[in-house]
Amino acid sequence: MMQWKRTLRTVSSERFLLLRDGKEAAAVDLHYLDSGTVSGTVILLKSAGWSEEEIPRLLKSLDEDFLPDVDLEHGTLSFTVIVGEIAGVFEADLDADDPSSA
Repeated sequence: MMQWKRTLRTVSSERFLLLRDGKEAAAVDLHYLDSGTVSGTVILLKSAGWSEEEIPRLLKSLDEDFLPDVDLEHGTLSFTVIVGEIAGVFEADLDADDPSSA
């Protein structure tokens, strides 16, 4: 079973995480441009075992489920698809510059 989870939303962008059978399978960043178009970056996790045949179906699902005002067929939506691995989560250490936190 595939389940989408929104992890971030701003005025002009969104990030979704795709869970497949309860495991992280993909991440999608969508950027809503002033021109009325949407540009997306899709990162497919190698460990999820994506096949080439699944990619067009996934993109169509994103288009139909989340982006009713734009679409691939009319050139108002584009995706860059990347296959990769998670290298880690890196966050700012807000206390690192505060000498009183030592």
